[in-house]
Amino acid sequence: MGYTLCILGCGTMGIAITSGVLASLDAKATTRSEGSPERQSASASGTSTPTLLSSSEAAVPSRFIACVSRQESARKLRRTFGDLGSSGQAVEVVVGDNLQAIQESDVVILCCKPQQAQNILSLSGAKEALDKKLLISILAGVTISQLEDWVLPTTRVVRAMPNTPCRIREGMTVVSSVPPENTLDKEIILTIFSSIGRCRFLDEKHFDACTALSGSGPAFVCLVLEAMADGGVMMGLPRVEALELAAQTLQGTARMALQSGVHPAAIKDSVTTPAGCTIAGLLTLEDGRVRSTMARAIQVATQHAAALGQPGSEAKSKAKLPVSGYQTPRVVD
Repeated sequence: MGYTLCILGCGTMGIAITSGVLASLDAKATTRSEGSPERQSASASGTSTPTLLSSSEAAVPSRFIACVSRQESARKLRRTFGDLGSSGQAVEVVVGDNLQAIQESDVVILCCKPQQAQNILSLSGAKEALDKKLLISILAGVTISQLEDWVLPTTRVVRAMPNTPCRIREGMTVVSSVPPENTLDKEIILTIFSSIGRCRFLDEKHFDACTALSGSGPAFVCLVLEAMADGGVMMGLPRVEALELAAQTLQGTARMALQSGVHPAAIKDSVTTPAGCTIAGLLTLEDGRVRSTMARAIQVATQHAAALGQPGSEAKSKAKLPVSGYQTPRVVD
C-alpha cells in the first residue's frame, strides 16, 4: 500500500516536509510496536486533524524521491536524510532528472523557486508524466490557474503554503480547497502537512494574505522577540537569559491562545492590573503605534506576495504607512 511521493526542488522546505513525514512514520511504527492507542492531534477549533497515526495506508507515502539540480545539493541531502536513520536513508535523491522522478511518482510536491516553475513543468514529457496525478505547489504567488495552464486538465492541482517553523514540526500550512469527491487527496494532503504542524483549508483568494501572515510572520515575530530581549538587556538582564525569557513568553502566550481558544485581548486583560507595570508598558506600545504598524506590515507583505511568481513582474508594493514619523517597513520575502 501507500504511494510514491516526489519533492521537486528539495530545498529547505522540501527537507522540512520530507523529514516531518518520515518522523511521523517512525512515530507510527513505534506506536504500533508498543501497542499504544493511535491518536489524533487537536486543532485550535477543537476538531481532530488526521496525522500519520490515524491515516489510512493509502494516504501514507511508502517511497520518497527528492530532486535537486546539483551534485553538491544531493550530497547535502543524503547527509541530512542519513542522520534521520534507516527511514531517511531510504529517500532516493535524484540529480537533474525531474522527468523520471515525476514518471515514477503518484504525488508531486513542487518546491522550486516561483520563477522556475514553468520551465520545470514545461519539460518535454512532463505533462504526460503528471497525467491523473496530484500536484501540490508550495510556491508563493504562482496561482492554480497558472499551474493548470502548464499541465494537462487531468492533473489535480492544489496549492499549499507552509511556513518556516515547519522545520521543527511547529508549522502552519494553508491548503487550497479540494473538491468534496477527492476524499483521498484531502487525506493525503492532511497526512503530509499535519506531520509538520497545523493544516487548514482555505479558498485560494486568501493565499496572498496567508503568505504575509504565516509565511512572513515569523520574521515579524522575531523582530518583536529581539526587541523584548533588548529591553531586558537594557534593564540589566544577561543577553542569554533575556532571550530565553522573551522566547518562552511568546511561545507560552501563543499556546494559550491556540489551546484554550481565548482571544488575545482577553489574555492581555488578564495580565493587566490597575495602576500596574503592564498597563504602563501597553500605553507606551500604543503611543508607538505598534498595533497599526504590525497590521500595515501584513498589508504590505500581502501586496508583495501577490506579485511573486508573475512573469515580468517585480514584487513592489504601493502601500504606504499613514503614520507620521514612521517609514514603511521594508519587507524581505
